[in-house]
Amino acid sequence: MSKVTVIGAGNVGATVADVLAHKDFVKEVVLVDIRGDFAKGKALDIWQQAPIGNYSTRLKGTDNYKDTKGSDVVVITAGIPRKPGMSRDDLISTNAGIVVSCVKNILKYSKNPIIIVVSNPLDVMTHAAWKASGLPSNRVFGMAGILDTARYRAFLAEALNTSPKEIQAILMGGHGDTMVPLPRYTTVSGIPVTELIDKDSLNAIVERTKTGGGELVQLMGTSAWYAPGAAAAQMVEAILKDENRIFPVCAKLTGQYGINDLYLGAPVKLGRNGIEEIIELQLNGSEKKMLQKSAKAVEEVINVFEKMKLA
Repeated sequence: MSKVTVIGAGNVGATVADVLAHKDFVKEVVLVDIRGDFAKGKALDIWQQAPIGNYSTRLKGTDNYKDTKGSDVVVITAGIPRKPGMSRDDLISTNAGIVVSCVKNILKYSKNPIIIVVSNPLDVMTHAAWKASGLPSNRVFGMAGILDTARYRAFLAEALNTSPKEIQAILMGGHGDTMVPLPRYTTVSGIPVTELIDKDSLNAIVERTKTGGGELVQLMGTSAWYAPGAAAAQMVEAILKDENRIFPVCAKLTGQYGINDLYLGAPVKLGRNGIEEIIELQLNGSEKKMLQKSAKAVEEVINVFEKMKLA
């Protein structure tokens, strides 16, 4: 049985802890927050569900990183959420400092954890976490693609009036407006989606997916949490159960797709060692062009971070 630490006991972090507890394969989940009593309250509330939800996972809330000692996986959700009118990039100065601090504190008590970053702007925060950690890049990566594909699949399920269980899809690129949905790799129970929906409707769904996070910010006044939290928990499960599942995640590319030394969304195999393999799809000319555009946008934000000299 394993130990998972979730940093940030807000909406996303608490959802990660709640989903993991219900899956009942982790021995302990530690919720860390600068508001110690808040984290304790969230952990206590989730623990009190255990007799109802029929799970044994223990939960602990704290503001002391000593309680995270021996963590196998760490999920970083800490940071300020996006508000109406803000882009993910607007968050960089505040959240980069928070993420770097979290990583350095975690590594005081856990020697070789796998770190999953959820904080926005996702791609640059993952880069910041990796740089601050000194860990191999296969052990530091970001949650974005699973959430983006979930939104894409959910929208398709509505349009096709079918179960989202039947839909498989891959998206690549940065987590934001330059993400690269790949209809050519989208299937419904094995059937290419292009055989089931017209081009204009599919394009509209692709565009809605690109701004899916912004749509929720406009509706709620803050960032989403149920789907992001569940997505991060799914990654933790694939790692600790050594499932070698193929998911799109924010991974450090080292020459794949002609992109080097950059964190960007790509399909990978997730197992006990984190990223076991980065999968290189055979993209066509149009897809390559979109991916290069997305990579350039991410690189520009990372350059902003590097000038801050935070890690």
